[in-house]
Amino acid sequence: MTYQALYRVFRPQRFADVVGQEHVTKTLQSALLQNKISHAYLFSGPRGTGKTSAAKILAKAVNCEKAPTPEPCNECPSCIGITNGSIPDVLEIDAASNNGVDEIRDIREKVKFAPTSVRYKVYIVDEVHMLSIGAFNALLKTLEEPPKHVIFILATTEPHKIPPTIISRCQRFDFRRIQPHSIVSRLRQVLDAQHVKASDEALLAIARAADGGMRDALSLLDQAISFSNEEVLLEDVLAMTGAISSFMLATIVQAIHEKDIAKALQLLEQFMNQGKDPNRLIEDLIFYYRDLLIYKTAPHLESGIDGGGDLSFQQLAQAVSVSTIYEAIETLSKSQQEMKWTNHPRVFLEVALVKLCRQEQHSLSTSEQFNSLIKKVEHLEAELQRLKEQGVSATAKEPLSAPTKKGTKPARTNSYKTPVGRIYEVLKQATHQDLSLIKSHWGEMLDILKKQNKVSHAALLQETEPVAASPHAFVLKFKYEIHCKMAADNTNGVKENLESILFDLTHRRFEMVAVPDEEWGKIREEFIREKGIHREKEQEQEDSLIAEAKRLFGEQLIEIKE
Repeated sequence: MTYQALYRVFRPQRFADVVGQEHVTKTLQSALLQNKISHAYLFSGPRGTGKTSAAKILAKAVNCEKAPTPEPCNECPSCIGITNGSIPDVLEIDAASNNGVDEIRDIREKVKFAPTSVRYKVYIVDEVHMLSIGAFNALLKTLEEPPKHVIFILATTEPHKIPPTIISRCQRFDFRRIQPHSIVSRLRQVLDAQHVKASDEALLAIARAADGGMRDALSLLDQAISFSNEEVLLEDVLAMTGAISSFMLATIVQAIHEKDIAKALQLLEQFMNQGKDPNRLIEDLIFYYRDLLIYKTAPHLESGIDGGGDLSFQQLAQAVSVSTIYEAIETLSKSQQEMKWTNHPRVFLEVALVKLCRQEQHSLSTSEQFNSLIKKVEHLEAELQRLKEQGVSATAKEPLSAPTKKGTKPARTNSYKTPVGRIYEVLKQATHQDLSLIKSHWGEMLDILKKQNKVSHAALLQETEPVAASPHAFVLKFKYEIHCKMAADNTNGVKENLESILFDLTHRRFEMVAVPDEEWGKIREEFIREKGIHREKEQEQEDSLIAEAKRLFGEQLIEIKE
C-alpha cells in the first residue's frame, strides 16, 4: 500500500511540530538542556493532541548523538532508528491489549538489562489506564526506582482511572485541546506541502468538527481532499461532516426569533431530508447562540466567534435580547441531554424548537400576571389603611357613624383570631437553634416559591419574619392582618406549600403558626410576665419547704444544694 494517511505522513518529528502544547514542549526542552531527565513521565489529555508523538520525540531527544539538545536532529542513526521503529531499546506498548500482570512482570525483568543500541531504554505505555490493578501493583516498585538507563513514559486519555500511587511517581503533563486557529494554521502548512487549495472557511469548519484534536483534523482534511475536485470548499466540508452553514443556522434562529413555528419546523424537515444529524444540529444551534451571546456582551472577543463578520449574524445579535439567548441555550442543552437516551432524537429537537418559539410569550404573560398581582396587593393595602384611619375593619357592616361604647373596639366579624394558646406552647419549647435553622433557609424558601411560579405565595410572604421556633412549630409574624388571615386559612395552599418546602430544606417537619405584627408584641410581653410570676411562686414554695425542714430537723442537719 503506497498511500499513507496525512496524520501519519505529517506526524510531528520535533517539539516545534507539536501544535498547541507549548506549556509541555517548553518544559521538556528546558529539562533536556539541563540534563534533568526524570525516570517517569505521565502524558494525559484528549485524543489526538500529541501525547504519543511527544513521547517518541522525547525518546529521540534523550538518545540523540548530539545530546544534550532541545530538539532531536532526526539525522543520526539513533533518531532514524527510533523513528522507523528498528531500535529495540525504545518500546511502544499498547496497554489495552497488554494489560495483564504477566506482561508487566516481563517488562520488570527486562529493565535490568542495559540498552544495546542507545543511551536510554524508553518504555512508552499507551492507554495506561487500561492496565489491571494487579498490573499496576507489579509496575509500582519498578516505576519508583528503575535502573538509571530506563525511562517510562505513560500516556492516557483518562488519568482519573490511574491509581494515585502511580501518578505520584511521575512527572505529569496535561495536554490541552488544540484551539481552532492553531489547527487551521497547521492544516494550511499541510495543504501547502501537498499543493492543494482550500478556503479559510472550510479549514475553520474542519477545525471546529475536530473538537480540539489534530489527528481528527488531519483525517477530516484527508477525507475532504478526496471528496472535493480541485479546491476544498466549505460546502464540501459541511456535506462531509453533516454540519450546517452559519447562514442556514441564522435562518432557523431568525424563524425562532420571529416566533414562526411553521417556518422553523420546515427548515428542520429540510435539514433532515439532507441527511443532517439531529444531535449535530442541536449542538450547532447551541454554539450559534453562544456566539451571539459573546458578540453582544464581549464584542472585543470577535476573533473567537464563528460568523461574527456576517451581516445576518450582526442583525440577529442586535435583535435578540440577552435573556432570550440564556433561555434558548438552557432549553437546547436540556433537550440535548434528553436526546442521548432516546431512539427518536428528532422528536426532542422539534419540541425544543416549539418551546423556543413560545418561550418569550410565556415569560411575558408571567410578567404581566406578576405586575397585576402587585397592583392588587397595593390596592388592598391602601384600602386597609383607609379603613384603619376611619376606625373600622374592612368587613364591618355597621355605618361608619355608628356609636360605640367607651373602652370597646369596633366589631370585627371577619378579623383574624390569633391562636394565643398555640403560640404559648411554641414559646415554652422555643430554642435559638430551631429559630436560626428556619431563618437560615427563609430566603432560599422564597426563591423556590418564585421558581415554582407561585408568585402569589411569594408576594404574601414577602414581608414576614419567623420570630420564635420550637422543635415542631414556629411563629411567623405578618406585617398586615389580612395577609396573616390568608396564610393561616391556607388560602391557595400557602401554609401547606410553605411547610412542605421547609421540610425539604431542613429535613424536619415544622407547623406554621401565624400572628399579626400588632398582636405579637402583646403576646410576647404577657408570656414573659406570666413566666416571671410562675418563677416567683416556685421560689416562694421552695423557701417555705426549706423553712419547715429547718424547724423539724434543725439547721445543723440540713445542707442545701442548688
